Amino acid sequence: MDNDRIIFQQANEVRLLLLENGIAYSEEGAARRRMYLLAGFVLLIIVVGVGVYLYVSAPPNIVHAQINTTKGIIQVELYKSKAPQTVNNFVSLANSHFYDNLVWHRIAKGFVIQTGDPNTKGAVNSTRNTWGQGGSPQTIPQELDPSLHNDAGYLGMARGGDVNSASSQFYINLVDNRSLDTANRGYAVFGKVTSGMDVVNQIASVPVENVPQTSPLYNQPVDATSVMVTSITIS
Repeated sequence: MDNDRIIFQQANEVRLLLLENGIAYSEEGAARRRMYLLAGFVLLIIVVGVGVYLYVSAPPNIVHAQINTTKGIIQVELYKSKAPQTVNNFVSLANSHFYDNLVWHRIAKGFVIQTGDPNTKGAVNSTRNTWGQGGSPQTIPQELDPSLHNDAGYLGMARGGDVNSASSQFYINLVDNRSLDTANRGYAVFGKVTSGMDVVNQIASVPVENVPQTSPLYNQPVDATSVMVTSITIS
């Protein structure tokens, strides 16, 4: 009997020891799982944070601008990924209020409307002979992207004979003008009207000076104050 009691007592001690060890192992495993879960959660936060930072800090491929005119609002999108220097120049000029109170000085019926000449500021009639000849101090290199064309509603940079002489003057195509896409000598397209082509067409419909093509007043609006850029805002 004593031997049986001793064996039974030893068996109970073994069971208790196994049970205690099992509980210890179970608690240790739970703690390890909690640690892994916490580490995974922290890693997830880091990954999401880095992703958000890269998204916010990355330069946008499309910049939106609002051209406010005396005829209404023209909304445009600018293709920074395809014409980065052109778009950056346009945005810089707009933000510095360079375009405020300039005239759409060239109304070429069935072709383009054009603005951006500082000589037209305030529509002072005494300076009309110089309209179309001015620009901003800094010129930009020609940026031609094969996916962009001088089609109706698209914005392009005006320039002189030097392909790298564009500065501030730009135009909006009234019709498809693929002849302006000439390789190497083409005119750089950098944006498109997304809303307000009716405003563009209103500007294009105003009366222009009835003068010979050789006159500096050719294609100028009769009433310049009715077709002005009041401001350009970037968003």
